[in-house]
Amino acid sequence: MRVLMTSLAVEAHFNGTVPLAWALRAAGHEVRFASQPALTKAITHAGLTAVPVGTDHTHHEIVRDLGEELTGFYRDIDFTGQRGGPRARKAANSLLTATFYAQANNDSMVDDLVAYARWWQPDLVIWEPFSFAGGVAARACDTAGARLLWGPDLFGLSRESLRADTAALPPESRDDALEEWLSWTLARHGLDYDERVVTGHFSIDQMPEGVRLPSRSESIPMRYVPYNGVSEVPEWLRETPSRPRICLTLGITARDMAYPNLLSPAELFDAVADLDVEIVATLDAAQIAEVGRIPDNTRAVDFVPLHALMPTCAGIVHHGGAGTWSTAAVYGVPQLVVAGMWDNVFRAQRLSELGAGRYLPPHELTGSRLREGVIGLLDDPDLRTGARSLRDRMLAEPSPGEIVETVVAAAARHGAQLTH
Repeated sequence: MRVLMTSLAVEAHFNGTVPLAWALRAAGHEVRFASQPALTKAITHAGLTAVPVGTDHTHHEIVRDLGEELTGFYRDIDFTGQRGGPRARKAANSLLTATFYAQANNDSMVDDLVAYARWWQPDLVIWEPFSFAGGVAARACDTAGARLLWGPDLFGLSRESLRADTAALPPESRDDALEEWLSWTLARHGLDYDERVVTGHFSIDQMPEGVRLPSRSESIPMRYVPYNGVSEVPEWLRETPSRPRICLTLGITARDMAYPNLLSPAELFDAVADLDVEIVATLDAAQIAEVGRIPDNTRAVDFVPLHALMPTCAGIVHHGGAGTWSTAAVYGVPQLVVAGMWDNVFRAQRLSELGAGRYLPPHELTGSRLREGVIGLLDDPDLRTGARSLRDRMLAEPSPGEIVETVVAAAARHGAQLTH
């Protein structure tokens, strides 16, 4: 089977797709990974065959240029789609389509991907949830398409609510910015709009039972397997720490994009400088320069593979990103999450509800609350129990290798339906 996978050129989004790509390749299927040129190095470093398409997107430039004006809007969006009513959902759909969806999936990327898919004729197209170019390519070559989810499907939930809102309106008021943009995009290739360009024919869901959201469409559960890019275990990580180790990370996306850091490393360092712990902070040179003095109990490193670091940690403090959250969960590490935007908030809240960590909203962020949270990671036995329980949920899901046959069967079934 030929499988064409795609992601917008954001490394954190790409990383969550790699284990399934490996599994498909190891099972004997031909896998090619298409994205904008900026992601080519990451794709090839993962041992996958890259297909550069179009020109690099400029979403990061929009975020930087508009600054707090835009990120403030992003923070106010309810990504569950359940709060704020129809007007809020419609406004969020319009804003995200204009500033994110259409920018990250720029015209040149979509058109180049469609041309490649029509030439290569894959049997299945798989895309991460916001790479709608994959859905367009699947429709263009009349093949099965699937979304590979890296977090709870809040987008799908919100989309269902928005579609229900729109259907209840008079015809002249049924504008849907995402559908309009994709309709124009599809029309360039002689195609009509189909909602499966957005939702896929089925989804592959990497969230465990208890965190996974219900879906009206076919969904295949898959265990999350951490992938952190090109990795090397440093010498200091080959020894058992003499004190409890706490990881502090802001994620890789914060380095590449202009989203504001809600968690201040300097504030955390000041709060825990006198604790008998070892802080491992993954900070690049620019982030370290902002901090100033690094406390004696802190090791600042540009990069360390999180999947190698987590087994040595007693806790982790982070921003709530999908990869960080899931990697800590896989290793049963209690988490303190300072999250204020995107789906990070939902993950942080669910973590707290499951007793596997604590959620600290940005408006409650103070040095004393950070200190209290870090001490809780070390001293609260209920958090450790909850984190182990979440780990067990994660590991109970089938591995990427175990779902390959299910994915192949779903692709064949949906592909057959398209040809009849």
